[in-house]
Amino acid sequence: MAHDLVLLWLAALPLMGSPGPATLSCAAIGAAFGARAGLRYLAGIVAGTSAVLLMIATGVTGLILAEPALVTAITILAAAYILYLAFRIATAPVLGQGSANAPSPSLAAGFTLAIANPKAFAAIGAVYSGHQLFPFDLVLDAVGKIAALVLVILLVNTAWLIFGASFSLVLKHPIAGRIANLLFTIMLVASVALALTRS
Repeated sequence: MAHDLVLLWLAALPLMGSPGPATLSCAAIGAAFGARAGLRYLAGIVAGTSAVLLMIATGVTGLILAEPALVTAITILAAAYILYLAFRIATAPVLGQGSANAPSPSLAAGFTLAIANPKAFAAIGAVYSGHQLFPFDLVLDAVGKIAALVLVILLVNTAWLIFGASFSLVLKHPIAGRIANLLFTIMLVASVALALTRS
């Protein structure tokens, strides 16, 4: 079991931790608002991505994917919301230049982006379905994989938030900070476009 758990984590870390809408948005929130202000958003990302994991584990995603019109509607709404969040990041004040008065994205914002993240469904689905921890007990196997993957979700998104926040310490200059916000915005939009073309 320990060997299978290590293999699950080795597969999950690069897939779930690679740049994508959730991870890049955590970095962008950290850079634009700082790590402390980004904690509510991070909690939303973790909760939303964990909800995606539960939908995959319980087969709910299969029901959604069976309705093409529903998939199209969710995709359009997801893309619109992620573009809205990208706009918020791009227009956020540079840290130290009035950012203390600017509201950072909320827990609900993080949760919404995580649920709308097409990369999460693909990456988590691949890892979840490709590994078994307890092959002779399906319920225990599901619980074990969910617990192991929630830990990965927490770890990778926290690391990206801290990574982004580390930039904020050196990007307090108005021009450098604005450039950083815009670069994170471009990367976020590009990650969404890439995820949508692969889905």
